[in-house]
Amino acid sequence: MTSIQAVRPSALAPITWAAASTEAADLMAQMGVRTRFAKDEEIYGQDEDADLIYRVVSGSVRTSRLLADGRRQIGGFYEAGDMFGTEASGVHRYSAEAVSDCEILVLKAAALRAAAGEEAFQRLVWTATSAELDRTQEHLLLLGRKTACERVASFLMGLAERRRSEAVSLPMGRQDMADYLGLTIETVSRMLTQLQSTLVVEFVNARDFRIANRMALARLAE
Repeated sequence: MTSIQAVRPSALAPITWAAASTEAADLMAQMGVRTRFAKDEEIYGQDEDADLIYRVVSGSVRTSRLLADGRRQIGGFYEAGDMFGTEASGVHRYSAEAVSDCEILVLKAAALRAAAGEEAFQRLVWTATSAELDRTQEHLLLLGRKTACERVASFLMGLAERRRSEAVSLPMGRQDMADYLGLTIETVSRMLTQLQSTLVVEFVNARDFRIANRMALARLAE
């Protein structure tokens, strides 16, 4: 099979990329091992070799990095259909843990490359890497330019948009939210209370909320 380096630019049209990526994703679904992880169980560790590819079947996963002083930064959250764990350096910069009980599709990268071919494999990895870059850029904007209230509003809006629902159940707790948003758990709790008291969102309990004023939440999340 032609290597990705030898493919002409005209052959890299979006439909070709999508077809090759889908082909490799289908093979991953066929060949991957479905593995269950309990809540808070480690999936892979920080600085471990990145020789496996992961895709969430059900549940939720977080990636995090522990700093030298003991502080934790959460890099992202992944849900059903998301691929994670692909690394350009071959080493995991973040660890990954199950936020809730979850099922993960796991496959050796070398096995997928051999079955799908180099071109389809590289396209699948590129698709996952591109999605990861988008996540990182949004996260940087959130951490660098938004107020505490805007960060929390953006987080809630992002979950609602992903679920395509006004009613959302948070898989993660307040500490996870704080470590992702670069805030203290007290600040996160205070901002959630503020959003509820101003009738922007309505919490049924600690984990389940409903958007009460979508326009106001979207304005804060901009």
